[in-house]
Amino acid sequence: MDPLERLLAERACERLIIDFVHRLDLGEPGSVAELFTEDGVWEWPPPGGDGRRSEGREALRAYFGSRPADRLSRRVMSNILVTVTSPDTATATSYFTTYRVDGHEGDAQGPVPPGPPVQVGQYEDEFRRSAEGTWLLAARRLRLPFGGPTPVRTGRS
Repeated sequence: MDPLERLLAERACERLIIDFVHRLDLGEPGSVAELFTEDGVWEWPPPGGDGRRSEGREALRAYFGSRPADRLSRRVMSNILVTVTSPDTATATSYFTTYRVDGHEGDAQGPVPPGPPVQVGQYEDEFRRSAEGTWLLAARRLRLPFGGPTPVRTGRS
């Protein structure tokens, strides 16, 4: 690949990484399925997880769409390193920090008091370019070296 093609592929994959967390935190969580290939895989293997795995867009839509409606979250992404492995494939590792609370009733409730993150980990991604030239996630594995329970907000603080 020439340097410009490589740069464009890296940027497209970086954009998917960021779009994923924006959709979870600010959009429609079930729509993250559209960022995956038709046979895409989400995996959260032990340790640090309970062995969750979803495969295929419909399973991914159901999994991410089941997020609690009263959950407020923000993920901070950093250290995104994309490696283009061929004209149609790439891999990436990126770090995430998740702040999250359940029981949130919307902006009228006011800001949530700050607390520590509930998760700090990394995503290990595989990307594939479609026949139409669009980059998509083929697989995402979550590694969670730091994690704890999601706090529940019980009224205004």
